[in-house]
Amino acid sequence: MYIPASFSETDAVTLYQFMRGNNFATLITSVDGQLAATHLPFLVDAENGLLRAHLARANPQWKCFDGREVLVIFQGPHAYISPTWYEVLPSVPTWNYTAVHVYGAPRIIDDEAAMHSLLDTLVEQHEHGRTPEWRMDVPDDYLHKMMQGIVAFDLPIARVEGKFKLSQNRSAVDVDGVITALAHSPLELDRATATLMEQRREPAA
Repeated sequence: MYIPASFSETDAVTLYQFMRGNNFATLITSVDGQLAATHLPFLVDAENGLLRAHLARANPQWKCFDGREVLVIFQGPHAYISPTWYEVLPSVPTWNYTAVHVYGAPRIIDDEAAMHSLLDTLVEQHEHGRTPEWRMDVPDDYLHKMMQGIVAFDLPIARVEGKFKLSQNRSAVDVDGVITALAHSPLELDRATATLMEQRREPAA
């Protein structure tokens, strides 16, 4: 990923928090010489530097889990930026966005207990706070049958890149204009981008 210095994010805590908060990510691999992508919810294990997920056994993408490096893309808030929000002119439109790229070689999880733990944790994470909360209390034979239809894997993180392009290359007054415009947008992603820009704004000297 091309990352100008002003947009680079290298803080590990920030990167892992971002991945957890945007954990429905894209797994990209090469299958039979062609690129393939699958959209998956990932568990993010910062303590062990791992991603964990599963995909359908009918999906041929898992067959390339043979030591080759893959890419997982996490994407957060993003928004179109109009030059009309700038004071400094002339200017052109751009796009503010947040993304983290993770590289590593996946390992298939063959142990059924470990697979069950992965699924249970994933469900617990996404059911937390719901009313009612669903639990994996299905019959053992049904769960075993369902698990036969998936391939679970973990991915030791070999390299991670973070890009938070949030108008850091613009003047303070231009940043104010962008935040104000996005904060009043009817689009949820625009408002989320404004919130993130405000949170990450450099404090005044």
